[in-house]
Amino acid sequence: MNHRLDEIKRAVRGGAALIGTLAFPPTCAGCRKLVVEPGTLCGECWRELALIERPYCEVLGIPFGCEMGDKAVCLAAIAEPPPFSRARAAVAYDGVARRLVQGLKFRDRTDLAPWMARWMARAGAELLGDADMIVPVPLHRRRFLLRRFNQAAELGRAIAVRAGIAFEPELVLRARSTRQQVGLGLAERHSNVRGAFAVPAARRAMVKGRRVLVVDDVYTTGATVSAVARALVRAGADAVDVLTFARVLSQDFRDDAAAPI
Repeated sequence: MNHRLDEIKRAVRGGAALIGTLAFPPTCAGCRKLVVEPGTLCGECWRELALIERPYCEVLGIPFGCEMGDKAVCLAAIAEPPPFSRARAAVAYDGVARRLVQGLKFRDRTDLAPWMARWMARAGAELLGDADMIVPVPLHRRRFLLRRFNQAAELGRAIAVRAGIAFEPELVLRARSTRQQVGLGLAERHSNVRGAFAVPAARRAMVKGRRVLVVDDVYTTGATVSAVARALVRAGADAVDVLTFARVLSQDFRDDAAAPI
């Protein structure tokens, strides 16, 4: 009897899934063309996606043009060491990757977060293996009320579920409202977020001696994630790593920074 009931339940679930697929067929996450499986890209969008693979700087994750040996570090990381230990990103911020980020951030496409998180988990496997907890870059409460969700938190939550790591979205707070970073220069970006983040006193015991993974959607200049990392280090974190879906990689920056030591 129980066996028969299980068969009926499986048949009902299968039928419901079929109806759902027929009513809402899977579409490309980049352009909405029909695809075979949900969360995948069509062939054209896949060719646009530039995955960030080794060899790259062990600190900043900036790709090198050729193999440079184990643990190579770029000149940018040596000239100005960041407050975090390692940064990794899944893809270059261009083409379809840009559309995915903008869809998640500005068009309420929170359905994209689990699929973007899958690529991030692949790129940050080493970081996830060392992390004690995942912390998203927080929004100020006013911006959160306007947007209704935090894209970094959506990504961080999905990654935490996949990796089985504690997710702490309220561990770091944005203590003051800041301007949008878009359109600001490097110095302006750092000034804009300086002192903007804090770990409340009541939560510092959670951070002390732990390795924290900070998650965001895009790494542009590193000003925002660096400010978050500094707040965590001040609160007693043993180390901070950074994982983003995309990273801005200008040609000039690659030429200037990619020489290893």
